[in-house]
Order: sequence, then C-alpha cells, then structure tokens
Amino acid sequence: MNDKQEKGAMQVDVQLVRDLAALLDDTNLTEIEVEDGDRKIRVARKAASAAPAAVYAPAPAAAPAAPAAAPAPAAASAEPALPSGTVVKSPIVGTAYLAAEPGAAPFARVGTQVAAGETILIVEAMKVMNAIPAPSAGTVKAILVDNGQPVEYDQPLIVIE
Repeated sequence: MNDKQEKGAMQVDVQLVRDLAALLDDTNLTEIEVEDGDRKIRVARKAASAAPAAVYAPAPAAAPAAPAAAPAPAAASAEPALPSGTVVKSPIVGTAYLAAEPGAAPFARVGTQVAAGETILIVEAMKVMNAIPAPSAGTVKAILVDNGQPVEYDQPLIVIE
C-alpha cells in the first residue's frame, strides 16, 4: 500500500463522482468542484453548442479582413444573395427549428403566405423553445437556415416580402 501512495495513487470515491455528475444534470451546471481537506474532486462537462457557436462566428468575420483571399468572396457572395424584403433575424443564440417537432410540417416554406405574428420558426436556447413570429404579413421569399442548425444573435433566418 505504501508503494501505491508513494507513486501518487489516489483513492477515488466513485459514488461521490456519480453524485456530483447527477448534480450537474439536475442543476444544468457545466462544472462543480468539491474540496475536503487535501482531497479535491472536480467534475465538468463540455457545454452543448453555445460556446462553439459563439467562438466560431466571429472568426470568419475577422478572417476575410486579414487574408482577403478565399473567405472574403464567400462572405461577399452570401450577403448580396439575400432577396429583397423583410429579413427576420435571430433574437438569440441557439438552434433553429423549422417545424414544431421532428416529422411535422414546417411552419413556413418558400412561396407560402404568412400572417403578421404567425410563428415561422423556433429558436431553442437553453432548452427553451422561442417562437419567432413573422413581423408582417407577406410571402416567404427565402429560408436561410436548415432545420437543427445553430444560429447566432442577429443572424438572418428568413426573408419575407
């Protein structure tokens, strides 16, 4: 037993680790640390999609300014491709869903008429489904996101004319 202690072996309370992991799930925390004398246990999990989406979104915007080679034409061609009309943008960072549930008919399709205030898609953020209404009546000209796609704050989602 002394050989193990000298080599740095540590006795881990597996049940405590499981309890802490369950506490993470119950409280929606991403990390928890417990200290008891000289013993410290830290349990952490990776954040779902909010962190990668927030990190990756600014990088492409900054990249075209420096190299101005391949990324710049992609960004330039993406913006002018928007049809004229009212652009509905995401009010939050989250995941866009075009239908109420998997297999259900989409809220709106290109060419369909929508009424002002009618739900045209959902953006999920932190397990809360946020209905995104049409700002005005009109015809859906373009749907700029795919079902289940992560979206950023102020990202164009749908164009209505």
